[in-house]
Amino acid sequence: MRVMAQVAMVMNLDKCIGCHTCSVTCKQAWTNRAGTEYVWFNNVETRPGQGYPRRYEDQDAWRGGWTLNNQGKLRLRAGGRLKKLLTIFHSPVQPTLDDYYEPWTYDYEKLVNAPLGDDFPVARPKSLITGEDTKVTWSANWDDNLGGGPDAAELDPIVAKLRAESEAAIKFSYEQTFMFYLPRICEHCLNPSCMASCPSGAIYKRSEDGIVLVDQDRCRGWRQCVTGCPYKKIYFNHRSGKAEKCTFCYPRIEVGQPTVCAETCVGRLRYIGLVLYDADRVTEAASVDDKELYEAQLGLMLDPTDPQVIADAKACGIADDWLDAARRSPVYALAKKYRIALPLHPEYRTMPMVWYVPPLSPIVDLLSEQGHDAEDPHNLFGAIDTLRIPLEYLAELFTAGDVGTVEHVLKVLAAMRSYMRDINLGREPDASIPASVGMSEQTMYEMYRLLAIAKYQDRYVIPTAHHEQASELEELACSLDYDGGPGMYDSGVFGEASGRPTPVSVETFHALQQRQTSDLPTGDDALRGRTNLLNWDGNGAPDGLYPERRASR
Repeated sequence: MRVMAQVAMVMNLDKCIGCHTCSVTCKQAWTNRAGTEYVWFNNVETRPGQGYPRRYEDQDAWRGGWTLNNQGKLRLRAGGRLKKLLTIFHSPVQPTLDDYYEPWTYDYEKLVNAPLGDDFPVARPKSLITGEDTKVTWSANWDDNLGGGPDAAELDPIVAKLRAESEAAIKFSYEQTFMFYLPRICEHCLNPSCMASCPSGAIYKRSEDGIVLVDQDRCRGWRQCVTGCPYKKIYFNHRSGKAEKCTFCYPRIEVGQPTVCAETCVGRLRYIGLVLYDADRVTEAASVDDKELYEAQLGLMLDPTDPQVIADAKACGIADDWLDAARRSPVYALAKKYRIALPLHPEYRTMPMVWYVPPLSPIVDLLSEQGHDAEDPHNLFGAIDTLRIPLEYLAELFTAGDVGTVEHVLKVLAAMRSYMRDINLGREPDASIPASVGMSEQTMYEMYRLLAIAKYQDRYVIPTAHHEQASELEELACSLDYDGGPGMYDSGVFGEASGRPTPVSVETFHALQQRQTSDLPTGDDALRGRTNLLNWDGNGAPDGLYPERRASR
């Protein structure tokens, strides 16, 4: 057994309000360079809807992820080496710029410098690709809050699949029942198809924490990784000719800080923790039947309290503090202990490590609108049993179509609400409610605390990287947090990312650790000129943030 550690995330969809704060802060921190205007490492989708890029889930068109051949072995859905070689200069199964959106700006100069006149000047949209006038027809949030409308729902690949299998009477009520938000980042998979698709070997998975990164020096811009990723979370920078993706904010993770999207999340719906898994069984787990993929991936997660697992982990070089973090991991608790977090599209066979607690709110809202007591366990369980189409939709998202697993998760969440309502109202708690879903009262209360009122240190259990590993944590491999890195074009003083290139990895590791653990304002020369969100959190004003004032004559 080869034990490895994986930094993973769980998102509680019941808490997402669709504010896009995570998207904005991620974009400010990571994609503030020329050529990344259409890049959203973190985006929030309204479901039902097309997603971003458009209809990325339609693998019949995009051919992402893995599939099983006639011998039951894994192969890339887009084809093997020969097919990739034949299509290396032109891949017909990649999303075009229109599927993302053509980035634009506005002609502010004409607006500001327009002479006096009777007409109002207009700042027309200008394409950042061609520089010509353009018409804004699509963007990452174009379908925001339109999930309940038939125009948006018809374009959802999952809705199209369910419609083909359902009757007209069912689909009408289905379209009116629910809408929810789905935040998405790179899944940092255990079996990443993007890495297997890269002809130049530029994509790699870090052995110390499982984060998937792109080596900007080795990337040659073949874009086969874009085809290989079924979640379409790798983007091509048309200015630099390089692939870019979510880095799981690894400079922050290394010093024990959560990702920017998790730190700034208004709903506090994100949990980050460590998971131990058996690397020798990943291929085996990814090769089972579709309906068995969820259980197979759960089986990869090792019990961090098992003495044998602890001994094997130490033999593989995992430190004691990392093992302690794995035992306190909220991701392990939600996914394996309570079994209420589910992977996104496990049928892609990439073994994704960003999991989701499915939303119960649509069912609760529907009961309330009908005048029922939405927290009564009998009403909730009955609604879950009868609202079959929403269950099928969630099952297509999270369990490869296995409705029973989703139904059990929703019943556990409904039981928690009913059980905790009695406690909050001062009533005698009903032990039969948690027993009906196979849980004890203590376990249900612990799950409630983690989901509802968990403190900062409970939501983010992130072990820091060790000093002796600092030289191995090379920043040159994924230099997306500064302008002027490998393959990047220069930017203006007030451009997408000002500042000097980041120093080598060891210096950066110590500088970030000192900044994160110090109570003093950031004012020394060590961070001079480095003023982005990752190395300055507003504590004081570092030298170089503002131009030096020249002495008056």
